[in-house]
Amino acid sequence: MNIFLRMVTAMVGVLIAAPVIAQQTPPPGGPPRNFELPEFQRHTLDNGLQITLVPFGKIPKITIVVDVRTGNANEGEHTWLSDLAGELMKEGTEVRSAELINRQSARMGGQLFVSTGVDVTQIGMSVLSEFSEDAIGLVAEAIRQPAFPASELERLRANLLRQRSLALSQPSAIASAAYNKLLYGDHAYGRSYPSEEQLNSYTLAQVEQYYENNFGARRSHVMVAGQFDANKVLAAIKKDFSDWRSGPAVLINPPRPTDAARLKLIDRPGAPQANVIIGLTALAPSAPAYRTFSQMNTLLGGSFASRITANIREDKGYTYSPRSRVAGRISTSNWAQIAAVTTDVTGPAITEIFREIEKLRSTPPTVEEVENTQSYLTGTFVLQHATPRGLLGRLSYMALHNLPDSYLSEYLSHINAISALEINKVARKYLRPAKMTVVIVGDLEKIRPQLAAVPYLEGFEEL
Repeated sequence: MNIFLRMVTAMVGVLIAAPVIAQQTPPPGGPPRNFELPEFQRHTLDNGLQITLVPFGKIPKITIVVDVRTGNANEGEHTWLSDLAGELMKEGTEVRSAELINRQSARMGGQLFVSTGVDVTQIGMSVLSEFSEDAIGLVAEAIRQPAFPASELERLRANLLRQRSLALSQPSAIASAAYNKLLYGDHAYGRSYPSEEQLNSYTLAQVEQYYENNFGARRSHVMVAGQFDANKVLAAIKKDFSDWRSGPAVLINPPRPTDAARLKLIDRPGAPQANVIIGLTALAPSAPAYRTFSQMNTLLGGSFASRITANIREDKGYTYSPRSRVAGRISTSNWAQIAAVTTDVTGPAITEIFREIEKLRSTPPTVEEVENTQSYLTGTFVLQHATPRGLLGRLSYMALHNLPDSYLSEYLSHINAISALEINKVARKYLRPAKMTVVIVGDLEKIRPQLAAVPYLEGFEEL
């Protein structure tokens, strides 16, 4: 009984003290520190292959990633041919079957991956450090000697056809594809999905020709991060890659994006929600103001505490998960506010989005908003670079956009030095409502009458 009374007394004490504790002001955060990039080595082989070695962390693991500057942007009119090639590259080499590669990778504590992107294809794996040299050899074999087995072509084609069908059953994917097409036209950035006929027409010979035209040392960058013996790793890379053919130079094919007051409406009768994208092209990731623009995006719609989210989600309940984002591309980027809103409030939601854009263009944000945004960006930056794979992802991004090492080491100090006035200026310069593209996928019978009441859409050309 005495024990029970003591427990009750203790619990009551905690409950009484809780409000007092909750009301205490937390101590102020310390000044932001620059991200300290570990000492790393850079090398270039005679065939043009670039090498970056980054000692990182304390866990005895190593991550190997080979960036090859090819992807959807190098397909020409053959949309997703690079994806088909990437899938086939997972199916074994001229030396080992896919099953053997998987078993050997698992014994090293990892798994080989191939990832096809818009501008870059990545091949790599993460393994225990003791297998560093073996893993480098396996990655080199996968990238240099893919088997492209004819027996797997139809299965992988069927997988891509299913992925396409699933994606195009989603209104968000339909809206995104239409948005990209309007911004980038016939450039590869504007082509999101192939037709079924197109995907069914691809032959193994086309896959092999794509590989021949786009893979080689001059387009490739081997990056290694983790705990490893630098001399042994460098020697292994030289042994496995130095006799690889130089291959083609990097293809630079920047888009010629167009911005105009355009409205694209796509009908989905009976849809309970309207998928809305509002945006336009913006500055290149290498531009000095790009970080300010990114911070502006976070404040406006790119975080849970952003202005647009607070307005159309928290205050008005028009949508559950709105977001804005900046998509960096070669020599350009595009900004977009994305939301799936209840059909009956499509017009009011669009009005509020434009209203928040105009508000940020006309008046600088408060100091508190800027500081909160900077704290959020500082925290996410640290989390993004807490692993070897995360760090290599950033180095890959920097290489793609020709950014200096100081971009990473000085990132936090730059972010935390951006002022409210600078955010206002980039919003005014780059967020131009009269040049925005608006895409809506939904029940047009219910949506059209609402759009007539949106003042910001006056003068927009419907496509």
